Amino acid sequence: MTESQPAASTRPELLAPAGDWDCARAAIANGADAIYFGLETGFNARARAKNFSLDDLPALMEMLHWHGVRGYTTVNTLTFADELSTIEPIIRRIAEAGTDAVLVQDLGLVNLIRRTAPELPIHASTQMTLTSAECIAEIEDTGIERVVLARELSVDEIAKIHAQTQMPLEAFVHGALCVAYSGQCLTSESLGGRSANRGQCAQACRLPYELVCDGADIDLGDQKYLLSPQDLAAFSLVPELLEAGVVSFKIEGRLKTPEYVANITRHYRQAIDSALAGKPVTFTQRQVEEMELSFSRGFSPGWLHGCDHKMLVPATSSAKRGVLVAEVVSVDDRRKRVKLELLGRLKAGDGIVFQGDRAAGNEQGGRVFTVSQNGRRVTGEATRGVVEVDFPRGSVDFQYLKPGLQVWKSDDPALTRELRKSFSGELHGRDIPLTIDATAKVGQPLRIWVQSRALGKLELATEQPLEQAQKHSLTEESLQQQLSRLGGSGYSLEQLTAKIAGTPMVPLSVLGKLRKEMVTQLDEARQQMATRRRIIDQDLVLPQIQAEVEPAKIEPGDPKLIVLARTMHQLESVLRADIKTVYVDFQDIREYKHAVPLAREFQATIYIVTPRIQKPGEMGIFKALSKHGADGYVVRNLSGLKFFTELGVACVADFSFNAANQLTVDWLRKRGAERITPSYDLNRDQLLVMAENCAAHLLEPVIHQHMPMFHMEHCVFCSVLSPGTNKTNCGRPCDEHDVKLRDRVGAEHPLKADVGCRNTLFNKTPQSGAEIVQPLLDLGVRTFRIELLNDDPPQEIARVIQLYRDLLAGHVDGEDVWRELKALNRVGVTRGTLEHDRDPLAII
Repeated sequence: MTESQPAASTRPELLAPAGDWDCARAAIANGADAIYFGLETGFNARARAKNFSLDDLPALMEMLHWHGVRGYTTVNTLTFADELSTIEPIIRRIAEAGTDAVLVQDLGLVNLIRRTAPELPIHASTQMTLTSAECIAEIEDTGIERVVLARELSVDEIAKIHAQTQMPLEAFVHGALCVAYSGQCLTSESLGGRSANRGQCAQACRLPYELVCDGADIDLGDQKYLLSPQDLAAFSLVPELLEAGVVSFKIEGRLKTPEYVANITRHYRQAIDSALAGKPVTFTQRQVEEMELSFSRGFSPGWLHGCDHKMLVPATSSAKRGVLVAEVVSVDDRRKRVKLELLGRLKAGDGIVFQGDRAAGNEQGGRVFTVSQNGRRVTGEATRGVVEVDFPRGSVDFQYLKPGLQVWKSDDPALTRELRKSFSGELHGRDIPLTIDATAKVGQPLRIWVQSRALGKLELATEQPLEQAQKHSLTEESLQQQLSRLGGSGYSLEQLTAKIAGTPMVPLSVLGKLRKEMVTQLDEARQQMATRRRIIDQDLVLPQIQAEVEPAKIEPGDPKLIVLARTMHQLESVLRADIKTVYVDFQDIREYKHAVPLAREFQATIYIVTPRIQKPGEMGIFKALSKHGADGYVVRNLSGLKFFTELGVACVADFSFNAANQLTVDWLRKRGAERITPSYDLNRDQLLVMAENCAAHLLEPVIHQHMPMFHMEHCVFCSVLSPGTNKTNCGRPCDEHDVKLRDRVGAEHPLKADVGCRNTLFNKTPQSGAEIVQPLLDLGVRTFRIELLNDDPPQEIARVIQLYRDLLAGHVDGEDVWRELKALNRVGVTRGTLEHDRDPLAII
């Protein structure tokens, strides 16, 4: 039998998360075709999961492959320059263990993996932010074999991408939704020094925020969680996603329990099998409740049916709640009992939570001790009417309970026990489906070709040629009946086709022997597959690749300061300060027609900044930007880089490409970028190491800015300041109002919309990299950028610019800049990602 290869007609894959061994077993037992998991060695986007050790890998892959399940290792974080030599041997171990693919975020890492382990498939993680066929086209020559799409795409948009690319597409169908684009969220980094691009997301999106509009507080009632989406639940959309071209259905949840993995995998197995059989995908209310009990912040279709900002973020809660089960009728504080009007099923032992505000500390919940109805204790489930419940002493503070509160069932021990049974004890996975093609002709042996996606293909034949039938000749039906008798073997016959010439006869004993031999050979192939290892060349690849990277060169002339403006007022102030290269990043695309002529008046070079995201149907934005005749473009995605380099204009690859090592810098250079802005995930020391190892003259670090934290498809303006649901009917309140979101410590962070109606929340406090400028100059960096956000008076903008000019000229040092900036900015200045030392475990 050959190595694992896709069957002729590839079945869609059900891909489950596995944070530990129990999760892996739960996925196998409940019908997953593949699992994805991270390693303790780091470089995976769920550092807080238990994860697996490198020493675990051979045994894990053996278990998976025996059951016909594939295993994908996540290497889906950024890799810093001084970590490349560490990650290469890790890639070797991953490949040698027989891992079926690695998921990768870092563009520069792809080439290192490809040359280290040429036979190891690479999947582009959703962290790579690939949102269109045009973006995908730019990574096709890298050897990437599958793309995990951004969660912000609709079914229609996925279908459009599928129609324009041959790349296999993977999509999330269930689990937690990030409010920000994966790979584009810098909130944890900006506020707490722990990067989501390094697996340390602090989930700031789940915290409460207050809305400040035009300087006034807006009372939104119980809407406090303005950035916390409901969870994705797309089981009913499986047929649509199949039609759209999705080949892998991905469940989120490497931080979830094995019971969650068992529960959600089981239900999506049913949904996919029903859709493939042409049956409707319908779940009972109880089935949906079972999924909600494993984990739910409220189920939604996410973005799969397009943008409905109010539906996606109701903003009333950010925590798991489960199933709405009752409403409080009355509270007996003396007897410590509560009367509930049931809306669902409830029994003793269930965990419940009462409506409240967790952030304010008044949310109450506990495990139900007894349930009584009409004065009698209920021994099973109560399903309707009014019941009285009590709790173990001290578990609930009754002062926070009152009539009218909703009650949520958050845990069902009976369901948990049932789910655990599925993967406890001896592990029984899903039968491996087989496809059989047969030929039968009098005078020739009966031949069968058995094919399995998990095990490849084998050929068998009867020992003797077939004789002419006297009574009962062989039929396709009789052959199917005999070869499908595989109960308990671990295999199932999914499809059989037969070409029968004449009227041959095959004794049942011969068919039974052939079936037994088939199972024996399949078991042998299964064992070979389970223990298969790759042989990897042990010569180090990194030194070879490093030798191919363009070296640094010290360019003559003075260092250059570039300023990015976000309004015409800022642009005019910058030009009057005699800045000769300016970038413009406007919310209203129409303003560029005024910006370019204004720069010409001041004999300045002007670059227009593109949006960070390009989705199907949005190439017209690039075309519109190109008509303004700018000198160049600051591009923020792969399709933009391709579009503008093909026009022959200068391009700067911005921070959104997440260039964190010299391999990524060189990759972008070869794609046409004249300069590259380093990733904001780099701190001072990491940026210096990268500059030492790459063509430092290509770097354009941002040394003064307000960090762009969340970058979102979700529009807060539309969600809470408009009666509409999306950009087609919102009335564009973003054009009329100045909006800030106030966090728990009182900081008011500015919210801006871009030309594509996507929101960015900026850190209130500016950060400066003044202290790193001289070391970067010494390494050959010659271009530096500062970015403006607020419409400060012209004199203040001029003073900030002059400070950095003096710094680059050597008239002042970093400390001088700090002192002056602190005097200018009363809220203070933080060093942010360019600070020297940070606590990576800081809590937001």
